[in-house]
Amino acid sequence: MSGFEPVLTRLKQTRQAAAGYPRGFWFLFWGTLISSTGNSMVWPFITIYMRQRLGIALTTVGLLFTLNFVAAFAATSFTGPAVDRFGRKGAMLLSLAASTVYLLGLMRVSTLGGWAALVILNGAFGPLYSIGSNAMIADMVPSERRTEAYALLRMISNLGVAIGPSIGGFVTGVSYGLAFSTAAAASACFALVILFFVRETIPQPEESNGRRAAGYGPVLRDRPFLAFVAMLTLANMAYALMTTLLPVYAKEGFGVHESRYGLIMATNAIMVVLFQYGVTRVTRRFPDLPVLAVGAVFYALGVGSIAWGRGFAAFLLSMVVLTVGELIISPTATGLAARLAPTAMRGRYMSLLNLAWGLGYGVGPALGGLLSDRLAPQATWYGGLVEGLLAAAGLALLARRLRQVPEASGARA
Repeated sequence: MSGFEPVLTRLKQTRQAAAGYPRGFWFLFWGTLISSTGNSMVWPFITIYMRQRLGIALTTVGLLFTLNFVAAFAATSFTGPAVDRFGRKGAMLLSLAASTVYLLGLMRVSTLGGWAALVILNGAFGPLYSIGSNAMIADMVPSERRTEAYALLRMISNLGVAIGPSIGGFVTGVSYGLAFSTAAAASACFALVILFFVRETIPQPEESNGRRAAGYGPVLRDRPFLAFVAMLTLANMAYALMTTLLPVYAKEGFGVHESRYGLIMATNAIMVVLFQYGVTRVTRRFPDLPVLAVGAVFYALGVGSIAWGRGFAAFLLSMVVLTVGELIISPTATGLAARLAPTAMRGRYMSLLNLAWGLGYGVGPALGGLLSDRLAPQATWYGGLVEGLLAAAGLALLARRLRQVPEASGARA
């Protein structure tokens, strides 16, 4: 317990500084801790589990992540409009229910086809939670406090991630089934919290100029937003390599056990808990796009340095560098999307933002696995270095061309 005292003290101080957020926000805050703790017991080790359970090549593992993205991409046509038309709460509940089924299914399915079906389920319904919750925060929190609100949710989520892998590294060493069951129960518990304690926040027609635009047409005409999403996708392709392929690379190439890799992921999470709110209070003073470009440089350096590492200590240092970029990018990107989105279209803007994360995880691991299998294991990390640097250059160029991104009409709560 003593090891977590600095984290808990920092969390208490941050909560006091953030007093004044609505009641619904705090239910999401603490519910996120339950869910993230359970889920992070298993997700860092899923690639290892796939290899052991199915005996497949790393390229095939990467293609399963691509299949997850394809399902998410196909579902994008209805996820954003559904969140805007029918509400945030139902979307979040449906996503958590699908997550529960997915996690329970993983410990029972033993064929590649079965895994593919579960991956499609998770890809289609998983994004609904983040789209709905991000839109809900934009509804309930004033514009000037949204970036910090997103930072707070990231902090509590990462407190769960700090706890989960540390436990999961040992639990999965004994029984993956127990870990999957615990994660499924956590998702179900969070769904109950939302069902009974969180109110719907979808703006009424009079709050969105009396109309709800159909489809993605207006979003797809927002060229600055689309350019921002494209560059964020490149950055996320690099980031995804660390959370999907590093466990296998570290274990098979350097003998790093799951329990030690769990400590690497826990370091990432603890850094977010300790420093996210403070970093966000600093970065929000500067224009968003240059800040994002700096974050992408840290992504590039964190991922690229894996190629030069030779064991646990080096990989831990690389994760520290990557996490600095994460502290800069994640809440800034979500806050920027919320500012750009008109009130009636927050679900659709958040859906495309979520697509940047999904595409990063869909393409990044597949490309990384291909580079590893066809060239050399280190080629994966050099590829990530290039992706991160290209993202940084693109964001810097976009910032230079736009100078500043105006807030969308009606975006302020």
